[in-house]
Amino acid sequence: MSTRTYDSISPRRVAFLGLGVMGYPMAGHLARAGHQVTVYNRTAAKAGAWAAEYGGAAAATPALAAAGAEFVFACVGNDDDLRAVTVGEQGAFSGMPGGAVFVDHTTASAAVARELAAAATGCGLHFIDAPVSGGQAGAVNGALTVMCGGAEPAFDGMKPVALAYARAVTRIGDSGAGQLAKMVNQVAIAGLLQGLAEAIAFGQKAGLDMPLVLDVIGKGAAQSWQLDHRGKTMVAGQFDFGFAVDWMRKDLGLVLEEARRNGARLPVAALVDQFYADLQAAGGGRADTSSLVRRLV
Repeated sequence: MSTRTYDSISPRRVAFLGLGVMGYPMAGHLARAGHQVTVYNRTAAKAGAWAAEYGGAAAATPALAAAGAEFVFACVGNDDDLRAVTVGEQGAFSGMPGGAVFVDHTTASAAVARELAAAATGCGLHFIDAPVSGGQAGAVNGALTVMCGGAEPAFDGMKPVALAYARAVTRIGDSGAGQLAKMVNQVAIAGLLQGLAEAIAFGQKAGLDMPLVLDVIGKGAAQSWQLDHRGKTMVAGQFDFGFAVDWMRKDLGLVLEEARRNGARLPVAALVDQFYADLQAAGGGRADTSSLVRRLV
Protein backbone atom coordinates (compact mmCIF):
# COMPACT_ATOMS: atom_id res chain seq x y z
CA MET A 1 0.00 0.00 0.00
CA SER A 2 1.19 3.51 -0.75
CA THR A 3 2.18 6.10 1.83
CA ARG A 4 -0.36 8.52 0.41
CA THR A 5 -1.17 11.63 2.44
CA TYR A 6 -4.86 12.51 2.84
CA ASP A 7 -6.68 15.81 2.61
CA SER A 8 -8.38 16.68 5.87
CA ILE A 9 -12.18 16.39 5.76
CA SER A 10 -14.55 15.45 8.51
CA PRO A 11 -14.98 11.66 8.85
CA ARG A 12 -18.00 10.14 7.15
CA ARG A 13 -19.84 6.91 7.70
CA VAL A 14 -19.42 4.96 4.46
CA ALA A 15 -19.78 1.48 3.02
CA PHE A 16 -17.83 -0.25 0.28
CA LEU A 17 -19.28 -3.19 -1.68
CA GLY A 18 -16.92 -5.42 -3.63
CA LEU A 19 -13.34 -6.08 -2.55
CA GLY A 20 -11.63 -7.20 -5.71
CA VAL A 21 -8.25 -5.98 -6.94
CA MET A 22 -9.66 -2.46 -7.18
CA GLY A 23 -12.17 -2.30 -4.33
CA TYR A 24 -9.92 -3.71 -1.62
CA PRO A 25 -7.31 -0.92 -1.76
CA MET A 26 -9.92 1.76 -2.51
CA ALA A 27 -11.81 0.86 0.66
CA GLY A 28 -8.48 0.83 2.47
CA HIS A 29 -7.79 4.42 1.46
CA LEU A 30 -11.19 5.45 2.81
CA ALA A 31 -10.34 3.85 6.16
CA ARG A 32 -6.88 5.43 6.24
CA ALA A 33 -8.44 8.82 5.54
CA GLY A 34 -10.35 8.46 8.80
CA HIS A 35 -13.78 7.45 7.52
CA GLN A 36 -15.86 4.85 9.33
CA VAL A 37 -15.99 2.05 6.76
CA THR A 38 -18.16 -1.05 6.63
CA VAL A 39 -17.44 -3.47 3.79
CA TYR A 40 -19.33 -6.23 2.04
CA ASN A 41 -17.92 -8.87 -0.28
CA ARG A 42 -19.60 -11.87 -1.86
CA THR A 43 -16.82 -14.00 -0.36
CA ALA A 44 -17.20 -13.18 3.31
CA ALA A 45 -13.68 -14.26 4.25
CA LYS A 46 -12.22 -11.47 2.14
CA ALA A 47 -14.38 -8.89 3.90
CA GLY A 48 -13.20 -10.29 7.23
CA ALA A 49 -9.58 -10.06 6.12
CA TRP A 50 -10.08 -6.44 5.04
CA ALA A 51 -11.69 -5.54 8.38
CA ALA A 52 -8.81 -7.16 10.25
CA GLU A 53 -6.26 -5.22 8.20
CA TYR A 54 -7.88 -1.80 8.30
CA GLY A 55 -9.90 -1.84 11.48
CA GLY A 56 -13.26 -1.37 9.80
CA ALA A 57 -16.32 -3.59 9.97
CA ALA A 58 -17.59 -6.36 7.71
CA ALA A 59 -21.28 -6.96 7.01
CA ALA A 60 -23.08 -10.06 5.80
CA THR A 61 -25.24 -8.29 3.17
CA PRO A 62 -25.13 -5.08 1.14
CA ALA A 63 -28.15 -3.78 3.06
CA LEU A 64 -26.43 -4.28 6.40
CA ALA A 65 -23.23 -2.66 5.14
CA ALA A 66 -25.20 0.34 3.87
CA ALA A 67 -27.25 0.84 7.04
CA GLY A 68 -26.62 4.37 8.31
CA ALA A 69 -24.03 5.17 5.63
CA GLU A 70 -23.95 8.63 4.05
CA PHE A 71 -22.11 7.24 1.03
CA VAL A 72 -22.10 3.70 -0.33
CA PHE A 73 -19.34 2.91 -2.82
CA ALA A 74 -19.32 -0.19 -5.02
CA CYS A 75 -16.92 -1.83 -7.44
CA VAL A 76 -18.34 -5.14 -8.71
CA GLY A 77 -18.16 -7.13 -11.93
CA ASN A 78 -20.94 -6.20 -14.34
CA ASP A 79 -24.51 -4.93 -14.75
CA ASP A 80 -26.10 -7.97 -13.12
CA ASP A 81 -23.70 -7.86 -10.15
CA LEU A 82 -24.52 -4.19 -9.73
CA ARG A 83 -28.25 -4.83 -9.74
CA ALA A 84 -27.74 -7.58 -7.16
CA VAL A 85 -25.98 -5.29 -4.66
CA THR A 86 -28.39 -2.39 -5.13
CA VAL A 87 -31.96 -3.58 -5.79
CA GLY A 88 -31.58 -7.33 -5.29
CA GLU A 89 -32.61 -9.21 -2.18
CA GLN A 90 -30.84 -7.53 0.75
CA GLY A 91 -29.50 -4.92 -1.69
CA ALA A 92 -28.00 -1.67 -0.47
CA PHE A 93 -30.93 0.52 -1.48
CA SER A 94 -33.07 -1.20 1.13
CA GLY A 95 -30.59 -0.32 3.89
CA MET A 96 -29.48 3.20 2.97
CA PRO A 97 -30.98 6.15 4.86
CA GLY A 98 -32.91 8.79 2.94
CA GLY A 99 -30.69 11.24 1.07
CA ALA A 100 -27.66 8.92 1.02
CA VAL A 101 -25.53 8.66 -2.13
CA PHE A 102 -24.66 5.42 -3.93
CA VAL A 103 -21.42 5.74 -5.93
CA ASP A 104 -20.83 3.01 -8.51
CA HIS A 105 -17.24 2.47 -9.62
CA THR A 106 -18.08 -0.61 -11.71
CA THR A 107 -17.44 -0.33 -15.43
CA ALA A 108 -20.99 -1.06 -16.53
CA SER A 109 -23.46 0.06 -19.17
CA ALA A 110 -24.87 3.56 -19.38
CA ALA A 111 -28.31 1.97 -19.51
CA VAL A 112 -27.95 0.32 -16.09
CA ALA A 113 -26.64 3.58 -14.65
CA ARG A 114 -29.80 5.37 -15.78
CA GLU A 115 -31.97 2.49 -14.58
CA LEU A 116 -30.47 2.49 -11.10
CA ALA A 117 -30.45 6.27 -10.88
CA ALA A 118 -34.21 6.19 -11.43
CA ALA A 119 -34.60 3.40 -8.86
CA ALA A 120 -32.53 5.36 -6.34
CA THR A 121 -34.67 8.45 -6.85
CA GLY A 122 -37.74 6.34 -6.17
CA CYS A 123 -36.19 5.31 -2.85
CA GLY A 124 -35.28 8.86 -1.85
CA LEU A 125 -31.59 8.23 -2.64
CA HIS A 126 -28.96 9.53 -5.06
CA PHE A 127 -26.93 7.51 -7.59
CA ILE A 128 -23.63 8.49 -9.21
CA ASP A 129 -22.08 6.35 -11.96
CA ALA A 130 -18.36 6.77 -11.44
CA PRO A 131 -16.16 4.34 -13.39
CA VAL A 132 -12.43 4.68 -12.88
CA SER A 133 -9.24 4.64 -14.92
CA GLY A 134 -5.78 3.89 -13.62
CA GLY A 135 -5.92 0.15 -13.04
CA GLN A 136 -4.82 -1.78 -9.99
CA ALA A 137 -1.73 0.39 -9.52
CA GLY A 138 -3.91 3.49 -9.48
CA ALA A 139 -6.16 1.94 -6.85
CA VAL A 140 -3.23 0.90 -4.65
CA ASN A 141 -1.54 4.29 -4.96
CA GLY A 142 -4.71 6.33 -4.52
CA ALA A 143 -4.24 7.87 -7.96
CA LEU A 144 -7.37 6.90 -9.89
CA THR A 145 -9.18 9.11 -12.38
CA VAL A 146 -12.95 9.01 -11.77
CA MET A 147 -15.52 9.97 -14.45
CA CYS A 148 -18.95 10.70 -13.00
CA GLY A 149 -22.53 11.01 -14.12
CA GLY A 150 -25.36 12.23 -11.91
CA ALA A 151 -26.88 15.22 -10.20
CA GLU A 152 -24.45 17.98 -9.27
CA PRO A 153 -25.36 18.29 -5.55
CA ALA A 154 -24.83 14.56 -4.95
CA PHE A 155 -21.56 14.70 -6.89
CA ASP A 156 -20.35 17.69 -4.88
CA GLY A 157 -20.99 15.76 -1.67
CA MET A 158 -19.17 12.60 -2.69
CA LYS A 159 -16.14 14.17 -4.40
CA PRO A 160 -14.09 15.06 -1.29
CA VAL A 161 -14.67 11.55 0.09
CA ALA A 162 -13.67 9.85 -3.17
CA LEU A 163 -10.45 11.88 -3.30
CA ALA A 164 -9.16 9.48 -0.64
CA TYR A 165 -8.30 7.11 -3.49
CA ALA A 166 -8.35 9.36 -6.56
CA ARG A 167 -6.27 12.16 -8.02
CA ALA A 168 -9.13 13.47 -10.17
CA VAL A 169 -12.91 13.20 -9.68
CA THR A 170 -14.85 14.94 -12.44
CA ARG A 171 -18.55 15.26 -13.20
CA ILE A 172 -19.09 14.68 -16.93
CA GLY A 173 -22.85 15.13 -17.01
CA ASP A 174 -26.14 13.51 -16.05
CA SER A 175 -26.69 9.82 -15.21
CA GLY A 176 -24.84 7.55 -17.63
CA ALA A 177 -22.30 10.18 -18.67
CA GLY A 178 -19.59 8.67 -16.46
CA GLN A 179 -19.99 5.26 -18.10
CA LEU A 180 -19.97 6.80 -21.57
CA ALA A 181 -16.75 8.67 -20.74
CA LYS A 182 -15.17 5.40 -19.59
CA MET A 183 -16.14 3.89 -22.95
CA VAL A 184 -14.32 6.74 -24.70
CA ASN A 185 -11.30 5.93 -22.51
CA GLN A 186 -11.35 2.25 -23.47
CA VAL A 187 -11.71 2.98 -27.19
CA ALA A 188 -8.65 5.23 -27.00
CA ILE A 189 -6.61 2.68 -25.04
CA ALA A 190 -7.48 -0.20 -27.38
CA GLY A 191 -6.29 1.74 -30.41
CA LEU A 192 -3.13 2.96 -28.67
CA LEU A 193 -2.16 -0.53 -27.55
CA GLN A 194 -2.66 -2.03 -30.99
CA GLY A 195 -0.59 0.74 -32.54
CA LEU A 196 2.15 0.22 -29.97
CA ALA A 197 2.08 -3.55 -30.52
CA GLU A 198 2.48 -3.10 -34.28
CA ALA A 199 5.28 -0.57 -33.81
CA ILE A 200 7.21 -2.90 -31.52
CA ALA A 201 6.71 -5.90 -33.80
CA PHE A 202 7.86 -3.85 -36.80
CA GLY A 203 10.96 -2.61 -34.97
CA GLN A 204 11.89 -6.09 -33.82
CA LYS A 205 11.54 -7.48 -37.36
CA ALA A 206 13.80 -4.64 -38.51
CA GLY A 207 16.46 -5.67 -35.98
CA LEU A 208 16.33 -2.49 -33.92
CA ASP A 209 17.27 -2.10 -30.26
CA MET A 210 13.66 -1.58 -29.23
CA PRO A 211 14.22 -0.45 -25.61
CA LEU A 212 16.46 2.28 -27.02
CA VAL A 213 13.97 3.15 -29.74
CA LEU A 214 11.17 3.42 -27.18
CA ASP A 215 13.32 5.75 -25.08
CA VAL A 216 13.85 7.96 -28.11
CA ILE A 217 10.29 8.10 -29.45
CA GLY A 218 8.94 8.47 -25.91
CA LYS A 219 10.49 11.95 -25.90
CA GLY A 220 8.54 12.97 -29.00
CA ALA A 221 5.02 12.94 -30.40
CA ALA A 222 4.60 9.17 -29.92
CA GLN A 223 4.76 9.50 -26.13
CA SER A 224 1.80 8.05 -24.20
CA TRP A 225 1.07 6.40 -20.86
CA GLN A 226 0.95 3.07 -22.65
CA LEU A 227 4.37 3.56 -24.22
CA ASP A 228 5.89 4.74 -20.95
CA HIS A 229 4.43 1.94 -18.80
CA ARG A 230 3.94 -0.98 -21.19
CA GLY A 231 6.40 -0.54 -24.05
CA LYS A 232 9.46 -2.19 -22.51
CA THR A 233 7.45 -4.92 -20.80
CA MET A 234 5.91 -5.74 -24.20
CA VAL A 235 9.42 -6.02 -25.67
CA ALA A 236 10.39 -8.30 -22.75
CA GLY A 237 7.29 -10.47 -23.14
CA GLN A 238 6.03 -9.69 -19.62
CA PHE A 239 2.24 -9.73 -19.26
CA ASP A 240 1.49 -11.17 -15.79
CA PHE A 241 0.15 -7.91 -14.33
CA GLY A 242 -2.20 -5.05 -15.01
CA PHE A 243 -5.62 -4.92 -16.70
CA ALA A 244 -6.61 -8.34 -18.00
CA VAL A 245 -7.69 -9.16 -21.54
CA ASP A 246 -10.92 -10.64 -20.15
CA TRP A 247 -11.79 -7.30 -18.53
CA MET A 248 -11.01 -5.33 -21.68
CA ARG A 249 -13.23 -7.61 -23.73
CA LYS A 250 -16.07 -6.99 -21.28
CA ASP A 251 -15.52 -3.25 -21.58
CA LEU A 252 -15.28 -3.29 -25.37
CA GLY A 253 -18.47 -5.33 -25.46
CA LEU A 254 -20.20 -2.47 -23.64
CA VAL A 255 -18.65 0.02 -26.05
CA LEU A 256 -19.74 -1.83 -29.17
CA GLU A 257 -23.25 -2.35 -27.82
CA GLU A 258 -23.54 1.39 -27.11
CA ALA A 259 -22.15 2.18 -30.57
CA ARG A 260 -24.84 0.04 -32.18
CA ARG A 261 -27.37 2.05 -30.21
CA ASN A 262 -26.03 5.53 -30.98
CA GLY A 263 -24.72 4.91 -34.50
CA ALA A 264 -21.03 5.57 -33.81
CA ARG A 265 -18.60 3.90 -36.23
CA LEU A 266 -15.78 2.09 -34.41
CA PRO A 267 -13.92 -0.03 -36.98
CA VAL A 268 -10.59 -0.09 -35.10
CA ALA A 269 -12.17 -0.85 -31.71
CA ALA A 270 -14.19 -3.69 -33.26
CA LEU A 271 -11.07 -5.13 -34.88
CA VAL A 272 -9.00 -4.92 -31.67
CA ASP A 273 -11.85 -6.61 -29.82
CA GLN A 274 -11.47 -9.56 -32.18
CA PHE A 275 -7.71 -9.57 -31.63
CA TYR A 276 -8.40 -9.84 -27.90
CA ALA A 277 -10.78 -12.70 -28.65
CA ASP A 278 -7.85 -14.47 -30.36
CA LEU A 279 -5.77 -14.07 -27.19
CA GLN A 280 -8.62 -15.45 -25.06
CA ALA A 281 -8.95 -18.45 -27.36
CA ALA A 282 -5.23 -19.10 -26.91
CA GLY A 283 -5.61 -19.12 -23.11
CA GLY A 284 -4.42 -15.56 -22.53
CA GLY A 285 -7.51 -14.06 -20.97
CA ARG A 286 -5.81 -13.17 -17.69
CA ALA A 287 -2.75 -11.57 -19.32
CA ASP A 288 -2.36 -7.80 -19.42
CA THR A 289 -3.99 -5.97 -22.32
CA SER A 290 -0.54 -5.15 -23.72
CA SER A 291 -0.27 -8.83 -24.69
CA LEU A 292 -1.73 -7.78 -28.06
CA VAL A 293 1.87 -7.88 -29.25
CA ARG A 294 1.85 -11.68 -28.85
CA ARG A 295 -0.24 -11.92 -32.01
CA LEU A 296 2.46 -10.21 -34.05
CA VAL A 297 5.86 -11.53 -32.91
